[in-house]
Amino acid sequence: MTFDLNEVLVIGVSSRALFDLEHENSIYQQQDVEAYRRYQYEHENTLLGKGTAFHLVKALLSLNKLSDERLVEVVVMSKNSPDTGLRILKSIQHYDLDITRSAFTGGDPLSPFLQAYSVDLLLTRHSDDAQVAIDTQDCAAALIYDPPESYQPDHDKIRIAFDADAVLFSDESEYIYKTEGLERFQQNESDKEDIALPDGPFAKLVRVLSRLNRKLGADRSPLRLSIVTARNGPAHLRVIKTLRAWDVNVDQAFFLGGMSKEPVLSALRPHIFFDDQPAHLIQASKHVPSSQVPYRSDSQIQSLSPITIDSKSSSEQAALGAAPVRESS
Repeated sequence: MTFDLNEVLVIGVSSRALFDLEHENSIYQQQDVEAYRRYQYEHENTLLGKGTAFHLVKALLSLNKLSDERLVEVVVMSKNSPDTGLRILKSIQHYDLDITRSAFTGGDPLSPFLQAYSVDLLLTRHSDDAQVAIDTQDCAAALIYDPPESYQPDHDKIRIAFDADAVLFSDESEYIYKTEGLERFQQNESDKEDIALPDGPFAKLVRVLSRLNRKLGADRSPLRLSIVTARNGPAHLRVIKTLRAWDVNVDQAFFLGGMSKEPVLSALRPHIFFDDQPAHLIQASKHVPSSQVPYRSDSQIQSLSPITIDSKSSSEQAALGAAPVRESS
């Protein structure tokens, strides 16, 4: 019997996003593959700690208990070999995570296998895989930051928070803001208030999540979708009308008008927050699980921000909580 993953929400999560493998990754970076392999063998029965995406994955899998059919599937996608990946599988068993599918690529990139597993969202610590997914538009993809130290997830609701421009919507309006200023941005959004914003890299995902909510029923679904954006009036009207045109219902929207997002996110306590700008994510990631959505390589915004995470110094990478270029898992 063939199981069609196209009929469910599929989350692809790298082993380093799901579990805390930073010490192991440092061995791989600073020594060699053989040292990493030996360490994994020797610690095969040592439980891995929870990574940034752990709480989101566990919460989304719980939706399957509310339905007679599978609603969510999670695929662990790792650059480990099957041998060194055994520790990851044992940790999945220990935490009783309902994950049965995995892809161990033995060092090869994860991105070619996204379509094969019908992945809707890739959560990874490797910027190259996230970038390729965004460029090919195979699925939504984000680069996971380090886990917040004192985060406590909401156990009654599953909260997912999105930035607006360059995440749910294209970066077209953001480019106007960055190149022509706030006044021109506001005028553009007022002039186009009744024209739906173009799709961004997470547009398909939010549609899938909205359909999943409707399938469960508004009174039964614990899933809550939120927008946390620097937009304010009058630019917020176009956001609401665009979501209406998409037939997407979000539960909450916070139009901040340039205020810091950190206080709102701390109060909201989402299981994950998606944004395109490190300036917002550096502070947010101290309080809630956070991840960066890359711009497409052909985006006009790339010409304005030529410095990417991979080109930053190691100290800057540490400040961002971002993955280094080389990744073991």
